[in-house]
Amino acid sequence: MTDSKYFTTTKKGEIFELKAELNSDKKEKKKEAVKKVIASMTVGKDVSALFPDVVNCMQTDNLELKKLVYLYLMNYAKSQPDMAIMAVNTFVKDCEDPNPLIRALAVRTMGCIRVDKITEYLCEPLRKCLKDEDPYVRKTAAVCVAKLHDINAQLVEDQGFLDTLKDLISDSNPMVVANAVAALSEIAESHPSSNLLDLNPQSINKLLTALNECTEWGQIFILDCLANYMPKDDREAQSICERVTPRLSHANSAVVLSAVKVLMKFMEMLSKDLDYYGTLLKKLAPPLVTLLSAEPELQYVALRNINLIVQKRPEILKHEMKVFFVKYNDPIYVKLEKLDIMIRLASQANIAQVLAELKEYATEVDVDFVRKAVRAIGRCAIKVEQSAERCVSTLLDLIQTKVNYVVQEAIVVIKDIFRKYPNKYESVIATLCENLDSLDEPEARAAMIWIVGEYAERIDNADELLESFLEGFHDESTQVQLQLLTAIVKLFLKKPTETQELVQQVLSLATQDSDNPDLRDRGYIYWRLLSTDPVAAKEVVLAEKPLISEETDLIEPTLLDELICYIGTLASVYHKPPNAFVEGGRGVVHKSLPPRTASSESTESPETAPAGAPSGDQPDVIPAQGDLLGDLLNLDLGPPVSGPPLAASSVQMGAVDLLGGGLDSLMGDEPEGIGDTNFGAPPAAVTTAAAPARLGAPISSGLSDLFDLTSGVGTLSGSYVAPKAVWLPAMKAKGLEISGTFTRQVGSISMDLQLTNKALQVMTDFAIQFNRNSFGLAPAAPLQVHAPLSPNQTVELSLPLNTVGSVMKMEPLNNLQVAVKNNIDVFYFSTLYPLHVLFVEDGKMDRQMFLATWKDIPNENEAQFQIRDCPLNTEAASNKLQSSNIFTVAKRNVEGQDMLYQSLKLTNGIWVLAELRIQPGNPNFTLSLKCRAPEVSQHVYQAYETILKN
Repeated sequence: MTDSKYFTTTKKGEIFELKAELNSDKKEKKKEAVKKVIASMTVGKDVSALFPDVVNCMQTDNLELKKLVYLYLMNYAKSQPDMAIMAVNTFVKDCEDPNPLIRALAVRTMGCIRVDKITEYLCEPLRKCLKDEDPYVRKTAAVCVAKLHDINAQLVEDQGFLDTLKDLISDSNPMVVANAVAALSEIAESHPSSNLLDLNPQSINKLLTALNECTEWGQIFILDCLANYMPKDDREAQSICERVTPRLSHANSAVVLSAVKVLMKFMEMLSKDLDYYGTLLKKLAPPLVTLLSAEPELQYVALRNINLIVQKRPEILKHEMKVFFVKYNDPIYVKLEKLDIMIRLASQANIAQVLAELKEYATEVDVDFVRKAVRAIGRCAIKVEQSAERCVSTLLDLIQTKVNYVVQEAIVVIKDIFRKYPNKYESVIATLCENLDSLDEPEARAAMIWIVGEYAERIDNADELLESFLEGFHDESTQVQLQLLTAIVKLFLKKPTETQELVQQVLSLATQDSDNPDLRDRGYIYWRLLSTDPVAAKEVVLAEKPLISEETDLIEPTLLDELICYIGTLASVYHKPPNAFVEGGRGVVHKSLPPRTASSESTESPETAPAGAPSGDQPDVIPAQGDLLGDLLNLDLGPPVSGPPLAASSVQMGAVDLLGGGLDSLMGDEPEGIGDTNFGAPPAAVTTAAAPARLGAPISSGLSDLFDLTSGVGTLSGSYVAPKAVWLPAMKAKGLEISGTFTRQVGSISMDLQLTNKALQVMTDFAIQFNRNSFGLAPAAPLQVHAPLSPNQTVELSLPLNTVGSVMKMEPLNNLQVAVKNNIDVFYFSTLYPLHVLFVEDGKMDRQMFLATWKDIPNENEAQFQIRDCPLNTEAASNKLQSSNIFTVAKRNVEGQDMLYQSLKLTNGIWVLAELRIQPGNPNFTLSLKCRAPEVSQHVYQAYETILKN
């Protein structure tokens, strides 16, 4: 009769009846009752009330009954820790039972009872079982050590179990060795710093001997352990490879992948000239091919791993192309993965075969698969030059099918083929243009627009084609809008007379009617280029493009090396390192392949340059941001202005005089249009590019009185320091009172603290931590309280801070949340730091840069404040602010009013520009602030007020 009867009863008073049955004298009745209890527990009923009665049934010789009771115990020990102690005696007794099965069962259950109170009682029985004469008991005890370590690591170390585990690696029984390795690996994984698996040639030899005789999972543990070993030379690596190779023919795919991982890793150390290296490559192919005859899920895992192996060593599978051909009944995820590997293995030798297959796939019914197949044809053309012509004609045949999604994919890949082989296949453009109306996907539309713009001189009606796209400009995706903007500018530079209206139209659509910052910025840059120097514009926009590389989706070499070390694990399926998807306190160790031997270095391909190699030979394509934008904003100024990098502002600004008092009129007449084309400059380009351009001449003559300050930094008397305030009252912190303030001296920020012990006990073990905050403030050193803090004692200390911590915008901006720990508890408080401690010493802006920046920051970013009741004169105010790193760039007097133009820079690189108006005899000052991050202004004003009034 089956056990289903135990699950059917739903009587009332069931617990009471079970209690009676459990205490019955008849063994059979007892066993039936325990089975009913386990059944109730399995379906989720709470039978914890029967704990004492079930535990009494432990005293039995019947193995089946004992197993059931242990099962119950594991489930309820956590919720009934006091009761569970009753079972300890039985464990101790069972660990000395003559039957090894019972001894092992006891030790296995002990490891599963996660109750701290019981743990220490179990050390003695576990110690005996680790040295038991029966290997079955020893192997169970080895795993128990790992479980115990998870509950209480310190206890395991104190009891010396780790040393016993290390001794078990030399055990005569292979299963014990495998479990000892598994337990040590598990412990080492949670404590990456501990050098538990201290492998040496002798222990490796023992592991390799055990490898042949233990179960498949034991083999996996041993192989994974071997993969973490670093052989001392290529001879040792070769001997390990020779002894691991037989595992490749194992029936279990996990064993095969673990063996492949070890071989792939140690092959790094073998010279490519060795005969053995070639033999090993040949031996690696068949097991990988065999994995592809398994069920689809296993095939997928195998394919993801093969994808990595092919990227690292394509020569292993170069003759095995046919096994990656897609079968009609493969699931889509297997098909896509096979396609990917086919392209990686494509070469001149097999390209005809591959193309015939791909053309076949392109007529399938599965849309995703067809798209990928069409893309694959394009990738083959780019990878194997000899096949390019054949690929292009295949793509043209596919375009003739007029199947919408096939046409769109074909156009996307033909664009890439044009980039790879310029001036070779442009004859097909006419065919592409016929399909313009059918394109509805952003990527295909963008590709077609690129083709029209790039080859505008070959297409008679290019302007009409692009104009047809322009009609619905605002409904297009950003990708298409950006491409359209660039294509029309290219067209204008190639046919300026016919397309002036078109380019005006697209530039105003991009700059005035769009709210996308990327599009606006690109629009402004083109507009400025065209309005100032059409020749430079031609050089920039129509520059020769670099050829695209063959494989664009290869995994970055250092990541690939790391993933090879994780073959057969989840990381190799995700193609991400473990720390990208494993959360929690487990330390994930970064693995890497061993360094190549000297003899094999010469044959290494240049693509796999080691990470961290100096990139001095790489061309510096993109100039630094400062250079680029400096030149843009100062088009007519000879040398670029030195100063802070300006963030490109794309917000349209009127030519309003922002500096007050007619600064532009001091510089001459109103600016005229720039450039000699009949091409109006953009609204913003006049004010941003023309004004600084005019600064060149007059500065040395007419404006010398405006900038009448010396360029020296002035006397440095140190930044203003606020008096200490109580941040954490003793009431809230069990007697610990914390007062403090923030200071900045010679470029370093510190938090000056005063800790007072108002409790009756001594305080020790102080530590401090900050939450993420707006400016990344973090302690630069631990909190050093050198002596214990006795009752009623006060200690003063200075904690150095840096600004390289994690950043998160706080409310308010200068809010800092702090946690302080001592031997009593952890306490939390928050405080506001004054922003002026973040003003850096190199915050003095160049005068020309100041002007250009002030004009470039949008009007809406300007904020005005009143500073009342300030008794200082202009000179004193300027000096006082300078000591807190607010620098006066220029000073002038307008109608009896002193105007100070000032700049300051925050630690995160944000610049703030200020105009301070001081009327002699009037204690109220007016402060205007401009900044690209306007939320900072309020706090900068508070800093001004604090500094000037104290």
